[in-house]
Amino acid sequence: WILFESTMVKFLKPGRVVIMLGGRHAGKKAVVVQNSDGGNKERPYGHCVVAGIDRAPLKIHRKMSKKTMAFKSRVKPFVKVVNHTHLMPTRYNMELGTDFRKMISLGDQSKKNQSKKNVKKVFQERHNAGKTKWFFQKLRF
Repeated sequence: WILFESTMVKFLKPGRVVIMLGGRHAGKKAVVVQNSDGGNKERPYGHCVVAGIDRAPLKIHRKMSKKTMAFKSRVKPFVKVVNHTHLMPTRYNMELGTDFRKMISLGDQSKKNQSKKNVKKVFQERHNAGKTKWFFQKLRF
């Protein structure tokens, strides 16, 4: 008899779009920035650092002024460490780039706030450029 050791496929790689299932961000879309399958000393379970959309941009039309358009197309992000059980992966991936992971650090509150500002800038650029439109739309369910 030959026994095969089965290992799970690593599907929560950086860039995977997920839907948050628990907490205040339940039902919101996020993207995996960094993954830790085995856990560590501080968190002995599989977890991910995710950056997501707390408040999606609103619809705009041609009759609106430039100021109103800029106001309505704002993106409010969040950055969080989440247990794998509170995530639902989707089939979508998002190209993050190599420098995106370096922008995020969750050491203390000031670093987390700076990380949120950096994520907001990147997400805002992507939204204005029209890339990954599905990610920036509100999830209807």
